[in-house]
Amino acid sequence: MNWQQLVENRHKFFWVLQVAGWLGYALLNYIGSKVFEMRDIYIFVIILNAYAGCLMTIPLRYLYRRIWNAKPVVLLGVVFSASYVVGTLWSVVQKFNLWEIYRHGYRPTEWFYYFQQGLDSVYIVLCWSGLYFGVKYYQLLQSEKQKALKANTMAHEAQLKMLRYQLNPHFLFNTLNAISTLILVEENKNANQMVSRLSDFLRYTLNTDPIKKVPLEQEIHALMLYLEIEKVRFEDRLSVDVDISAQANRALVPSLILQPLIENSIKYAIASLETGGQIQISAQVFANELLLEVSDNGPGTDIISGELAKLSGVGLANTKDRLKTLYDNNYSFVLADNEPQGLKINIRVPYERAKKHD
Repeated sequence: MNWQQLVENRHKFFWVLQVAGWLGYALLNYIGSKVFEMRDIYIFVIILNAYAGCLMTIPLRYLYRRIWNAKPVVLLGVVFSASYVVGTLWSVVQKFNLWEIYRHGYRPTEWFYYFQQGLDSVYIVLCWSGLYFGVKYYQLLQSEKQKALKANTMAHEAQLKMLRYQLNPHFLFNTLNAISTLILVEENKNANQMVSRLSDFLRYTLNTDPIKKVPLEQEIHALMLYLEIEKVRFEDRLSVDVDISAQANRALVPSLILQPLIENSIKYAIASLETGGQIQISAQVFANELLLEVSDNGPGTDIISGELAKLSGVGLANTKDRLKTLYDNNYSFVLADNEPQGLKINIRVPYERAKKHD
């Protein structure tokens, strides 16, 4: 059990502090006895006093828990009253131990003397009470902080899932339309291939958590499944060139981060060219950053300050929102004109290497 877990476990944390605190009190008194050159038998008295203080302050814990939500005036009144009573009784026990064990043979004739000079004990119990409330408030603050972090994390996860799953119906709609068209023109072989590829691709999307990151090599494999579906539609009109370095292959990336970019290129570039077009996918690692690039040789579009002048669809917007959610401001998503024509999308994210599996 680490420190954070110990703090969160209120019951165990109380007993650890209770025992450690009174051991510390006994140690300080022992050092004081050495300074004043008291006899060794006084050590036993110190231990008894600390043990008595430990036992007598335990009921205060349960009393304070019962009045925790009381008004401040009531709370302060109970704390001071309880501390005074417990401190005075503890003082009586300490003097009894001192006179019966260390100064055996001397006993005051009046019980009044047992209650004299008990303010030091009351102050110590008050300090104990203050520490109890301080620790209690600290634990509550930590608990609220954990709840806030958990709520924030859940909100981010929900947002990521919404952004990821928003893409799938759009892609599925286009693919099913294409399959329907192939069936109508009686191209059953191509339709069967598309259904098979679609099944493999959807299995990948369902088995991949949109919150977790996957190796780029795995992402490219899924992307090839998607492109094989599109190649059935476009045949020779769609050409794909992939250039991924060995180091970049092992990089972790958000699942299906490239698919909407490729879909965007196919929709606005390849589909608009009668002779078809080419899509280039490249990835490399430079200065501990992963650089991803998707480009096409389509007609291009108007770009202002690295963004489309007119943004349509959800693909690019969702991709940027996912990167923002996952990496905060430690990423870049830039659109630029490709040479000699077309659109180029550059993504930069921190390089995280995937762990090797045995």
